[in-house]
Amino acid sequence: MTDQPLRLALREAEQVLAEAGVPSPRTDAELLVAHLLGVERSRLVLVSSISARTAARLRELVAARAARVPLQHLTGRAALGRVTVEVGPGVFVPRPETELLLEWGLELLRGRQRPVVVDLCTGSAALALAVANARPDAVVRAVDNDPRALRWARRNAAARAEAGDTPVEVLSGDVTDPHLLAGLTGEVDLVLCNPPYVPASTPVPPEVAEHDPPQAVFAGPDGLSVVRHVVVLAARLLRPGGGVAIEHDDTHGEAVPELLSARPEFCSVRDHTDLAGRPRFATARRVGRAGAGPQSTTCGS
Repeated sequence: MTDQPLRLALREAEQVLAEAGVPSPRTDAELLVAHLLGVERSRLVLVSSISARTAARLRELVAARAARVPLQHLTGRAALGRVTVEVGPGVFVPRPETELLLEWGLELLRGRQRPVVVDLCTGSAALALAVANARPDAVVRAVDNDPRALRWARRNAAARAEAGDTPVEVLSGDVTDPHLLAGLTGEVDLVLCNPPYVPASTPVPPEVAEHDPPQAVFAGPDGLSVVRHVVVLAARLLRPGGGVAIEHDDTHGEAVPELLSARPEFCSVRDHTDLAGRPRFATARRVGRAGAGPQSTTCGS
């Protein structure tokens, strides 16, 4: 059996994916080839052909992707920040939009020594592990209430610790529990959360409807049933000057900031858009002072 030119294999894969309605057929085709070859996508320009065996395996993966199996389930991996985590059935796949929430959180931590960070509704723990990778001095806790997600999170945390990153403690807990993380009350510098936030009646793509855990996607009729508890919990956990960032549905550009503004503990409430200009996450600061240093003063007193 002879090798196949890579350009022809990619063209065939792209056509199959496009006909199936996959949103980014060329990108997905290239990522699948890169996965099979064990190289970065950017290195594909150096590859002229693939073996017949690889071409056959590519067709199998393309067929699965055309059936709307998530790309990350086929590669077994998803990236956030500078870390890559394992994902698969039973855990929510991190989305590129969450990079912006991560960037906001890391900016808040600038100038703070040994910050304490909590990632609520952690899923695969990608967000918590990205923080630990970027801030080796941080104390990071990752929390979820789903046993299957926790297995993925603990596996990923162990892998990153073996790679030399600061260990992240993964905890079983529910944001509706008024005593969750009671020992950290008033001690946390940053609370991050990518909770379930899709209103129950919202149509979603097949990748979400058929493969993401429903409890990690949907959150009651208005999509805010979990966010409301996160707001209350963040108000308790944060130290003065600390910050919270909560990802939300693109219909929540006013609702989530209103929930934050309704709490007297918060100030500097604002909403942020994603790269497509859609409302994506809301942030707030805890009233008070963050301590000594150039960023010590926050809104209020």
